[in-house]
Amino acid sequence: MSDRPASELPAPGGPAPGGSAADLPFSDAAGTQDSAALSSPARLPTERPRSKAERSWFERFWREWLLGAALPVWLVITFAFTFARVDGDSMNPTLRTGDVALLLKYPRWLRAWGLPGTYPERGKIVVFRIPASSDYASQEGWFGLRYRPYNIKRVIGVPGDTVGVHGGRVRVNGRPIAESYTDVSTDRDEPDVTLGPGQVYVLGDNRRIGESVDSRYYGAVELSDVAGPVAWHLGF
Repeated sequence: MSDRPASELPAPGGPAPGGSAADLPFSDAAGTQDSAALSSPARLPTERPRSKAERSWFERFWREWLLGAALPVWLVITFAFTFARVDGDSMNPTLRTGDVALLLKYPRWLRAWGLPGTYPERGKIVVFRIPASSDYASQEGWFGLRYRPYNIKRVIGVPGDTVGVHGGRVRVNGRPIAESYTDVSTDRDEPDVTLGPGQVYVLGDNRRIGESVDSRYYGAVELSDVAGPVAWHLGF
């Protein structure tokens, strides 16, 4: 791309734009060239700003798409909220396959930054990854690659709680809890487990045998593996 039109530059050995040899102090050709160079250097035209149409494609892509669109979207889904689609029956009857849930991301960041908040809370539904040490942690995806999928369950115990299942009833700190969100008693007893700092105990609402793989199978879930709580869900 040309920065300066060639027609605006003085020709070598010739008169400056807009004048002639007769206008200069000396009349001979050699003197004219020397005087012009010493007393009045040619002034180059000021470069005009490039218009939007003249910007390179990379500059436009960077400013308009990455900074203008992609970056704000990334900030929102990383630090504020996103949507999750339910796949499976482990949270029946509360959630069913195809339901869309609003997942809040900011509560986990508030906790990580030491800011006040109520997260995590008993009874809240959360999205998380199963502990990496568990046999249930990963599954096979495209091209045979294994990955850790996200799961969705309900928080039964928070850090410091002791959780167990006795006589088909879930007990937290020795007391049975009311569970209006499930219509089936827990299928088997579980010994008491005391949660450490940064751990939660999760169960699916569907307590029928084999319907929910949860903390009864892989133990407590680290809060570092929890994406955040679900605010509401929409069924289809």
